[in-house]
Order: sequence, then structure tokens, then C-alpha cells
Amino acid sequence: MKSRPDFDAILSAPYGALGVRVLGDRLAALEFLAPDTAPLAPSSSLLERVAEELATYHTDPRHRFHLPLAPIGSAFRMRVWAALQAIPSGHTTTYGELARRLGSSARAVGQALGDNPLPIVIPCHRVLAAHGLGGFNHAGDGFSLDVKRWLLRHEGVL
Repeated sequence: MKSRPDFDAILSAPYGALGVRVLGDRLAALEFLAPDTAPLAPSSSLLERVAEELATYHTDPRHRFHLPLAPIGSAFRMRVWAALQAIPSGHTTTYGELARRLGSSARAVGQALGDNPLPIVIPCHRVLAAHGLGGFNHAGDGFSLDVKRWLLRHEGVL
């Protein structure tokens, strides 16, 4: 098993594992990890809460997260990430539509989505290309796109 000591916790997930980082008393980052990544148990009440909320989402795709967040990004990225949180489970939008709402370009929106430090909680997987799935985590295929497909199936979109 692979080990990742650079996380505060590593949680099992139906599609692999999730590396969790916190900043003080807020969730700062989630990273998709391969299924063979060794788990690292939560060691604080915040990490236990993150694990509980993610487990609830994995059971119920309509779960709304209530976690203190600490995403770090430019003002534009923060606007994009805030817009993502308004997309309900089971719904999608396109990069172009999101760009139009934000007065930006689809490419800039795509870059912001790829840099999203809190996927699932800030649901970038709900944004699709105009004619297909699009990318995920700056990847156009492989493990990242498999995770996006799992998330969208889980929410009843695919």
C-alpha cells in the first residue's frame, strides 16, 4: 500500500481514497488518491466531522456539506468556486454557461475548476463540456475522469 504522510487524514472512498488537509480549524484541501493508498485515521474533531460528512455524501448524494472551509485562491477563483456551490446535486452546467454567468471565458473557468482545492464539497464535477464530460482535476482521462463519472452517476446525472 502507498502511504501519504503529507495529509492530516486519508479517508477511504468508493472510488479510491481522499487525502484531507486542514488549516487551523477549517478544511483546506481534498485530494483524490488511488485505491491502494493507506488510510490515516482522523486525529481531531474537525477531521472526524469531515470524515462523517463525506461518508454521508457517499451514502446520500443530496447531502449538503456544512463544514468550515479555507479555500485559497484569487478573487476570480473564489467567485468561480462560490458559483459551484449553488449547483445542486443531480444537476449540471457547462463551462460556457458558468463563464457567461461570471462574465469570463470557459477556459478561465476550466482552470479555476481544475485548481479547486475542495472537490466534492465545492462540486466542480457538476460542470461539463458543451459536448461531453469535459475534464476533471486538470485531467482529460484516467483515474480523475473515472472519479468524475462515479460522482455524476452517484448523483443520478449519468
